[in-house]
Amino acid sequence: MSSLLEFQAMPVWLAPMSGATDAPFRRQALIFGADAVVSEMTASEQLLAERPDVVRRACRPDVDSPWIVQLAGRNPEHMRGAARLMARAGVDMIDINMGCPARKVTGGLSGSALMREPVLADEIISATLEGAGDVAVSLKMRLGWDESSLNAPELAQRAEKAGVQMLTVHGRTRCQFYKGRADWSRIADTVNAVGIRVIANGDIETATDAEAALEASGANGVMIGRAALGRPWLPAQIGAELAGRTYTIPDASARLESLLAQLDDAASLYGPALGVRICRKHISAAIAHAPLDLSAVSRRRAQSELCQISRLEELRSALHNVFAPSAQDKVA
Repeated sequence: MSSLLEFQAMPVWLAPMSGATDAPFRRQALIFGADAVVSEMTASEQLLAERPDVVRRACRPDVDSPWIVQLAGRNPEHMRGAARLMARAGVDMIDINMGCPARKVTGGLSGSALMREPVLADEIISATLEGAGDVAVSLKMRLGWDESSLNAPELAQRAEKAGVQMLTVHGRTRCQFYKGRADWSRIADTVNAVGIRVIANGDIETATDAEAALEASGANGVMIGRAALGRPWLPAQIGAELAGRTYTIPDASARLESLLAQLDDAASLYGPALGVRICRKHISAAIAHAPLDLSAVSRRRAQSELCQISRLEELRSALHNVFAPSAQDKVA
């Protein structure tokens, strides 16, 4: 595994995405060559209560790689305790979520809602750092709550002073959710405000996008989010192309193999029935991007039909039927 300084310096990261970057998906991204992947958002209070579904969100993929867990919450004591728990478990980095725009998160005054509460945000940062001990702590946020409160630079400065070692900024406000385009140039205000590493996030789907984001923001790296769904190799591909290396995009056969492995991992982690349901979004996205000899209508039909299958072996067979006829060296 890379040293702490080495993985913190990696230029391309897989973003934490609730319901998406679970251990089976992160494992596939790592197998394809991703440098650094972050767990889906893990609620600190429920983690401390050892709620099984929450504990699973923080589990480590069965791959020799940096173990990075994102914690969320608005209670400093819960964040301190959860950080201490993960530090004792052996994580390499703890990421604080102050960027999630979902109403169910901000409605509980967590995620990006904390950007409107600087005193509480500071308390949460300090508590997490205390609980983490010697484990590195990073912070993910947005530009601000809305256009009238673009306070990411101020929060970044306070986080750096407290001891946070890395920042990620999504180039939208919370009130934008995912509408419009991420404004990478506004991330530059945060980059210029601190001396620690800043990672740019939002609408980065290709190496060309990554180059543009890095140039506009002056950031030290990029974080790939929704574009990686169905394409777990994307962070590795973008990283290779940024470095001037050729990356061989998986053909249909390799994609099928990856999906089947992810499905088996999910069935093992969650149980067959729940594992099948959790993989549906990944299967649908994989079919959308796959090099298949299908019309648009047939592709949508395949997505719909596979996402209605509830039995593991039936789904495995159906995936073979969809992917195997096109398992040749074509690239989407």
